[in-house]
Amino acid sequence: MRSLFFPWGVILQVIAIVHFVRRRPETYWLWVIIFFGPLGAIAYIFAEMIPDLGLMQHSMGGFSRRSRIKKLRVLVLDNPSAGNYEELGDLLLEEKKYREARDCFDRALSVRTDHVDPFYRRGIAAFELGDTAAALPDLAHVIKSDPKYDYSRARLYYARALAAQNRTDEALAVFQALIEGSGTTEALCYAAEYFGQHGRKEQARELVERIYARKRTMPAYQKRRERPWLRRASSLRRRLALTN
Repeated sequence: MRSLFFPWGVILQVIAIVHFVRRRPETYWLWVIIFFGPLGAIAYIFAEMIPDLGLMQHSMGGFSRRSRIKKLRVLVLDNPSAGNYEELGDLLLEEKKYREARDCFDRALSVRTDHVDPFYRRGIAAFELGDTAAALPDLAHVIKSDPKYDYSRARLYYARALAAQNRTDEALAVFQALIEGSGTTEALCYAAEYFGQHGRKEQARELVERIYARKRTMPAYQKRRERPWLRRASSLRRRLALTN
């Protein structure tokens, strides 16, 4: 009987370990998988893998997104309206096809400029392409209209673009304003990293501890969603500890 279930138990452990390596939940789960064998793997699958399925909705939506992109590529040939180009640009941005997305927003903005969203999306595309000099005017236009646009992510991109251009004093000022008005873990993490790199290690530590204080009260679904930023904060915490 044991030989019948043996290979399946090993398979469950391998699946659980692969997921652990990719998603990096709490470290104790690795020991649960190893020391408790198949039972530990099953516990891990129910506690971590199954809840993570909700995070796969974005990637699963990629099929319909790519189908819509194909239709819009044809549609804009017959009807090159700003709305069609904006929708196509949004979808291409989600697919990380930044150069094509930027071109779509260029075309949309050549028709109308009455809304800040195409400026924001074009700024993101330029930033991700490494053209931070071109991203800055678009992002500045957005935050002048609405400093908290997209839950303050426009201002975060603006701060990061200033940092990439070595406009240190301006970047520090924007990061400071950002953390005073934004509670996102992403913003706190980027600000802490930048402060740590520019001689404000004590302030960087305070931001990291702020992230950890939030982590203690986060519901499980939020921890899963923000896991990349929590890992990044953990890494920064270790680096800052070494500089004491």
